[in-house]
Amino acid sequence: MSINIVDQIEDADVALSARAGQLRDHPGVQAMGAASEISDQPPAYALSALALATGLALRHAPLAEGGARALASVWVATRIKAAIKSRVVRTRPAKLLDEGEYRTGVDGPDEHDYNSFPSGHTADAVAGARAVARVAPGAALPLAAGALVIGLIQVPRAKHHLADVVAGAAVGWLAEAGVNAAFRALRLPARMRAGMGRRSPARQEHDADTGGGYDRRE
Repeated sequence: MSINIVDQIEDADVALSARAGQLRDHPGVQAMGAASEISDQPPAYALSALALATGLALRHAPLAEGGARALASVWVATRIKAAIKSRVVRTRPAKLLDEGEYRTGVDGPDEHDYNSFPSGHTADAVAGARAVARVAPGAALPLAAGALVIGLIQVPRAKHHLADVVAGAAVGWLAEAGVNAAFRALRLPARMRAGMGRRSPARQEHDADTGGGYDRRE
């Protein structure tokens, strides 16, 4: 029963790709598709690195941190999606539309036309958007909207099936969550040291009376 439901979902997903893919030559789809290339690996890495370098040069801590977070999150997302693509076989919608071929499974050809799952563009977009939103929470909503558009446009572009987009979003979310946990862990020792260095009001008054030194008894 459960297998039948999975098959039905896949059939509906493929049917949606076949219908949506008819719009791939529409100027609006092509324009949005071209804009979505900002989340491809080279530009995503370049923008993240640029933000990091600019933040360091200007001594702008939030910008530098946002760049570092985005760079790390996109890198992790890329590693995860690449590992999945190397095992999972799924024909891209374009090949389905052009040649009528559709394959799915595991351990098949590790080629561009057969590694539609998951969507790397979506994974990088979600990872980068969530990373930047950590240091710019006011921009979280437009960043999330942008990542959503980048993901969804891949379907009418005939680049990915909708399930690929959903899986890519999950990969990006998990990648950024892991990076965020790492950043929090790295900050904890510094916070602990800062907390240990704080003096209580009583200690501050004592240090003022004694010149800041400790009582020493030989």
